[in-house]
Amino acid sequence: MKYANNILETIGNTPLVKLNVLTKDLPCLVLSKYETFNPGNSTKDRMALKMIEDAEADGRLKPGGTIIEGTSGNTGMGLALAAIVKGYKMVCVISDKQSKEKMDILRAVGSKVIVCPTNVEPEDPKSYYSTSKRLAEETPNSWYVNQYDNPSNSKAHYESTGPEIWNQTEGKVTHFVVGVGTGGTISGVGKYLKEQNPNVKVWGIDTYGSVFKKYHETGIFDENEIYPYITEGIGEDILPKNVDFSVIDGFTKVTDKDAAIYTQKLAKEEGMFLGNSAGAAIKGLLQLKEHFNEDDVVIVLFHDHGSRYVGKMFNDEWMRERGFIEDEMTSAGDIVSNHSERKLITVKTEELVSHAIERMKKYKISQIPVEDSNGFVGAIDEADLLRKYIENKDISDLPIKEVMHKPFPIVEKHTPIEAISKLIHRDNNAVLVKLDENNYQIITKYDIISAL
Repeated sequence: MKYANNILETIGNTPLVKLNVLTKDLPCLVLSKYETFNPGNSTKDRMALKMIEDAEADGRLKPGGTIIEGTSGNTGMGLALAAIVKGYKMVCVISDKQSKEKMDILRAVGSKVIVCPTNVEPEDPKSYYSTSKRLAEETPNSWYVNQYDNPSNSKAHYESTGPEIWNQTEGKVTHFVVGVGTGGTISGVGKYLKEQNPNVKVWGIDTYGSVFKKYHETGIFDENEIYPYITEGIGEDILPKNVDFSVIDGFTKVTDKDAAIYTQKLAKEEGMFLGNSAGAAIKGLLQLKEHFNEDDVVIVLFHDHGSRYVGKMFNDEWMRERGFIEDEMTSAGDIVSNHSERKLITVKTEELVSHAIERMKKYKISQIPVEDSNGFVGAIDEADLLRKYIENKDISDLPIKEVMHKPFPIVEKHTPIEAISKLIHRDNNAVLVKLDENNYQIITKYDIISAL
């Protein structure tokens, strides 16, 4: 009988799968190293197990200990699986930009999950880098993994992923393309492949808001390059020790929008249900088209599974809110189509201003139509209320009819966007759209800008 003694023995030996549709205009053969076949559904299973085994061997990780790591989700999953089999506790420190699915999956496999803010400096005590280190110092019998600087990370890919690619292509691989985060995958695989054939080209996929590309090209760590981005799993605002720039031939950057769109394209056009970094990787590969010829065999590594992004890149409403889906909008009805079933938030003339303020806070809105028994008779907005509050600190106790201004114009759902935009100006911040007798929706300046 053939069977694995535990789930960890199934890590590795993932297949190469040919891409056919998205790469049809490329002259070369493009094969994906499909890492979702690992038991934790990502390439991080490889290095997670290697880091644990090496820490056990040299005594950094002791029986019954607690493993602590800052992770974007996938390394945490790999560590969690190994922790279960080997009898360790697991604490994952994750940034709040990561998908809810990742957090839920980590909890599902018994990990304690601590969420930290994304938009802070790495040295900030609240960052997930700093929080991980602090927890490791405070927790008895614990081991801080530090995948960014842990050499076992890249060693795992040097010992497993690289040789697999070489053997699966019978040594015919000419290019290796992969998203870069901690740097372990590109550095380990790149080092191995270049030792077999120095002519193999290694390309890293970076994202806007990350420092890798400019640092590789100029040697300058430019803090102006650092700003928040949406793409998960690649890019950094630090230089991890695992990134061996000497084995990397170049980087190309992919936008958040393109990464998200191509994540969907992989699923809908190739049948490959993959994560956000896979979308970035395939788009980056297409941007490198001029570097390939008909004799080339290009390997692109796909890190993780699409199930971790169902609420984000595979959610059209999430995509639409960020401008990643470009619906053609020509009328008022188009602008409000994604929320046409929501009840319009209004206030009555006899309610107090404090009620309107509470609603603005609760629903995070800036304008509210005012109505009485006959219909819409006025409107209020936050700028107006602020001006009136400066004049009279007791405004919150006044009835709304005493502070409201004239009502927002009402348009039919077929009214063109151009006509609506002319109704919104300095003295009028919104219009109402009549969808039917009992359904009105509001269009603001922000909605018009988003539709353009």
